[in-house]
Amino acid sequence: MSDPQIRDAEETDLEQITAIHNDAVVHTTAIWNEEAVDVADRSAWLAARRERGFPVIVATDETGVVGYASFGDWRPHSGYRHTVEHSVYVRGDQRGRGIGRLLMVELIRRAKDLGIHVMVGAVESGNLPSIVLHKRLDFLQVGRMPQVGAKFGRWLDLTFLQLVLDDRPFPPELRAPAEDAR
Repeated sequence: MSDPQIRDAEETDLEQITAIHNDAVVHTTAIWNEEAVDVADRSAWLAARRERGFPVIVATDETGVVGYASFGDWRPHSGYRHTVEHSVYVRGDQRGRGIGRLLMVELIRRAKDLGIHVMVGAVESGNLPSIVLHKRLDFLQVGRMPQVGAKFGRWLDLTFLQLVLDDRPFPPELRAPAEDAR
């Protein structure tokens, strides 16, 4: 098999993106939704990401889309505008090939290019391969929330991982506080 190539997602990828998404819904705790979606749902999601200037990327090989990834707003309030939350999903038969890492590296690069300050990952605490991958990419585990979700008849814990992408001491639109303003 050839090495996967990373590129921007296109509308023609939506059927395969939807299949990967739904496989994660039905078979994993990577997505905490319990109902599959249709191509129209993923099309609206893609359009919304593009409208906000957020990337949606895919990894492809000769079999088609083998994974996809994106990031978007961390929280809806303006004070969080320099922080994004990412998501990465790999087709079930392709896990363990390094595709998730390829997608993550590209997302990190794109976030830096957009001037994003922090990238957050919210990972089901039992998903040790994802947590290890994040840590290998210099994410720090910054929190764990026990029993905040439920799926497959059990409580799920959520682990938060964070990567600071630059060393700016202040947000770009603010000046450093004056020494005497404390």
